Amino acid sequence: MQLEQFNYDNKIVRDFGIATVIWGLVGMSIGLLIATQLVWPEMNFLTQYTTFGRVRPVHTNAVIFAFVGNAIFMGVYYSLQRVLKARMFSDVLSKIHFWGWQLVIVASAITLPLGLTTSHEYAEMEWPIDIAIAVIWVVFGINMFGTIIKRRERHMYVAVWFYIATFVTVAVLHIVNSIQLPIGFWKSYYVYAGVQDALVQWWYGHNAVAFFLTTPYLGMMYYFLPKMANRPVYSYKLSILHFWSLIFIYIWAGPHHLLYTSLPSWAQSLGVVFSVMLIAPSWGGMINGLLTLRGAWDKVRTEPMLKFMVVALTCYGMATFEGPMLSLKQVNAIAHYTDWIVAHVHVGALGWNGFMTFAILYYLIPKIYKTKLYSQKLANTHFWIGTLGILFYAIPMYWAAVVQGLMWKEFTPEGILKYPNFLATTLEILPMHMMRAAGGALYLAGVIIMTYNLIKTVRTGKLVANEAAEAPALEPVVARESAPHRRLERKPVLFMVLALIAILIGGIVEMIPTFTISSNIPKIASVQPYTALELQGRDLYIREGCVNCHSQAIRPFRSETARYGEYSKAGEYVYDMPHLWGSKRTGPDLHRIGGKYPNKWHFDHMLDPTITSPGSIMPAYPWLIEQTLDNSTLEAKMKAMKVLGVPYSEEAIANSLADATKQAEEITKDLQANQVEVASDSEIIAMIAYLQRLGKDIKAEAKSE
Repeated sequence: MQLEQFNYDNKIVRDFGIATVIWGLVGMSIGLLIATQLVWPEMNFLTQYTTFGRVRPVHTNAVIFAFVGNAIFMGVYYSLQRVLKARMFSDVLSKIHFWGWQLVIVASAITLPLGLTTSHEYAEMEWPIDIAIAVIWVVFGINMFGTIIKRRERHMYVAVWFYIATFVTVAVLHIVNSIQLPIGFWKSYYVYAGVQDALVQWWYGHNAVAFFLTTPYLGMMYYFLPKMANRPVYSYKLSILHFWSLIFIYIWAGPHHLLYTSLPSWAQSLGVVFSVMLIAPSWGGMINGLLTLRGAWDKVRTEPMLKFMVVALTCYGMATFEGPMLSLKQVNAIAHYTDWIVAHVHVGALGWNGFMTFAILYYLIPKIYKTKLYSQKLANTHFWIGTLGILFYAIPMYWAAVVQGLMWKEFTPEGILKYPNFLATTLEILPMHMMRAAGGALYLAGVIIMTYNLIKTVRTGKLVANEAAEAPALEPVVARESAPHRRLERKPVLFMVLALIAILIGGIVEMIPTFTISSNIPKIASVQPYTALELQGRDLYIREGCVNCHSQAIRPFRSETARYGEYSKAGEYVYDMPHLWGSKRTGPDLHRIGGKYPNKWHFDHMLDPTITSPGSIMPAYPWLIEQTLDNSTLEAKMKAMKVLGVPYSEEAIANSLADATKQAEEITKDLQANQVEVASDSEIIAMIAYLQRLGKDIKAEAKSE
């Protein structure tokens, strides 16, 4: 049999590897910064570009799309070429993919601190960047499928299945979640409103975890773990069952992020059912990985990269047990909005994604530089420091979550809230937040050690940019395979279509009734659109990232209605584009804040939160008082809202500036009556107008409903 000579492209692997390390250091350093901000507010630095609300999405996007994203492409470009016995389809597309992805990351890192955000969690970038992401993702897909088509290995190995599912699902998620109506180059409104927007966003948010942080890493696990251990995958049949059940079930589970909200109860129940089912395929992958190491445990004791792999798989197992558990309504009632969610996410991010990335880097870099790792001892040191970092991070967060959940719900024997002041809980958990910051610092120190180790490794070797390889050409099919799945593995296009169908079913079943059956989102006659000034204030609220700390969704619990007021109704959100329900309560819920405090209280609270709330960890917002409100796009905003279904009249749009000015002057006069001098066109006035509107469309007597 004649062998064909070709080369693997290691340069693109090297480039993505370098980007992985650099963005990992950046993203984790920013994470450490925001962890300290939740203990010491002065770490917000009194500038509008470094507050927790603006920097937190920089951290999440840097870790997810910059660190993990580059790691995915590094692992895919290395493993795909080798399991398909083919160089990447196009070196040009590889370069466009690399530099395009880095430009997207840089654009996000610049725009998010500037307050240019959509507020959708894990998708905060504005529409021009969303379009760029879609274009670069298509470039990646063409390059991947081009390589699959020209492969020299007839059957697609299991890793390739996960890469295909990742590509098609992320494309669907990103497109559906990013449908917006642009107002200008850096401002847009989502076409979905309220409950529907919340469903779409958490369908995206949950499945971004599933198909960006999980499926590509499972694909890399199926390639790199057997290579590192020099053992075959434990079970081919289990990998088939694991793959198809995982991608089908995962897509249904998004609504478990919205339990006890005004999302229709049938959708919540579907989310719970499929979340509980999800534990089986998730643990199937973990078991397949760990049992691949059977007979290789002596090697695990001596090879740091295998130690990282074992902990990564263990953390994956923990996180995928915890997710279904958190979806149980009894557990969710206590855990949701607490630091438990933070701990849960970081066990996956630090343990599963982080540790597997480190293992792959320790494996790859010596391979493509044809040398040995500079120091096994430093790699082992990194492992133990990183493991301690995860423990010091996660355990205090679980502890804090229990404290939060119980304090929020505790009543006195007389039947009143024992801790009516939300700040009491915040102050109680500060020591745990300090330990969390220490854990993050340990984890970051481990990454710095790894960076040093890899730099020294690179200097002892030389990059093999074009690694010589040979394989027989793909022969025509002679005999028919008896196993159906083996036949399917020969047909990448059919495989992609079937994967697409599997992931579309759940989303379609959950979304279409929510969008088309009017009784799911009943209208409330008293709910009116925001005034022009309130709409401006809402955009300021979004710009400052207030949704990162405050929810706007009161659940139907005695503890929440006693603390915040009447529970939230679906019909109250019909003009909210985007929804601002939040996923974490670092501060209290604000859905019924309107009218609870006078205008001066809000002014003082934004000027210096400790004036109204001694000990508060909220940053100050003096620039809202100093900066003039930009009304240049006000009319365009209201016109866009009308296009999206908000019943603004032509007269209201034409008089928007005059109406906003009139309402601002009323608030300003009230402040002046309380010895506060402030310009009526300052941003703080619009923010106060918005906050004072929240929850007032439903009157107090509505509690009888």
